[in-house]
Parts: sequence; C-alpha cells; structure tokens
Amino acid sequence: MKELTERQREVLAFITEYISTHAYPPTIREIADFFGISVKGAYDHVDALKKKGRLKNGGKRSRTMEVIRNTGDSDDELFVRLPILGTVAAGKPILSEENCEGTFPIHNSFLKKNRDYFVLKVRGDSMIQAGIMDGDLALIEKQDIVQNGEIAVAVVDEAVTLKRFFKESNRVRLQAENPDFSPIYSQDVRVIGRLAGVYRSCGS
Repeated sequence: MKELTERQREVLAFITEYISTHAYPPTIREIADFFGISVKGAYDHVDALKKKGRLKNGGKRSRTMEVIRNTGDSDDELFVRLPILGTVAAGKPILSEENCEGTFPIHNSFLKKNRDYFVLKVRGDSMIQAGIMDGDLALIEKQDIVQNGEIAVAVVDEAVTLKRFFKESNRVRLQAENPDFSPIYSQDVRVIGRLAGVYRSCGS
C-alpha cells in the first residue's frame, strides 16, 4: 500500500479512534470540524485514504466507512491508554498514578516515540481563544522545559494551571487566552508538561 502523508495518518487515526469509541464512523462534516478544515478538504483526505487502500465505504449512506488495517495491525499496536490524572484549572490536583481517574485511548500516531504522556481534564474558560474549552481533555507531553509561546501545564503557588508560557527577564508570565483573565506573573514556576493535543466529546 502507498505511504500515507502525515495529515492522512492523522485523519485515519481520528476515524479509527472515533469508530472504537462510538461503534460507528464519523461523517465527513465531523472530520472537517475536528481538523478545522472545509468539508471538501475532509472529503479529499477520505478519498485519498480510499485510493491508498486504508478506507472503504459500505454503501452510499452516511456512516458506512470501514478502516482497512495493514497486515499485522492490532488494537494494542494502534492505541495507547493514557492515565487521566485529574483536573487542570485553579485547583490543586495531585498528578500521580494513584490519583488516576481512568484512562483515555490515544492512537499511537499522535505520540512521539520514547516520550511520556498523560491526560488532564480542563475546567474553566481561560483558554477559549486557543480552542480549549471547559470539559475538554488535554493531552500533555511530560517535560520540564517549554519554549516561549507554547501552552504549558505549570505549578504556581501549589496550583496547577494550563496557560501560554513566556520567560521574561526576571520572571515568568503565564498568559491566558481570554481577555477576561489577567496574566499570572511569578519567579517560581515549575513546568510539568507541554500541551500536545485537545480532545472533545461530540456532545460538548
């Protein structure tokens, strides 16, 4: 089978995960909405996946797409179940395995090799202009250093927060993505991880 582009792998991973969660495939519009692209763009990706032998339609009706696996594919190889370690907001969750609130399946194409990840529930609307809503699940890549402008999970005054990180001359600025929230300034900030993805249920 022909090699997939990075975007085609992402679309195939989304369709595969959607079917695993809902027991039926997404519509073209749901694919478009998830990736923030046009319906035509989503259709073109799906059409390319069909031509490359990774998808097929069961008929002309909606929600009839089927994923065709490569030889040797298995559920254990396709998905990783990551721990949901609490809520990120202005509260004080303890980010440890003993406080795990369940697991969330992530397709392995979304994860870098040899890196650790966990999932946090988002509470509040301080990051809505970055497309992060109350109730979303945030995929976090564990690391203690992030670049200016990246969205990080940070600990300030024992509270865990998800904000855009900026290192200034003698302090750190944690910037919300909502004009109703003021920046947080501190000289004592501990970074836990970097935002790697956001997941939202269809009902949200």
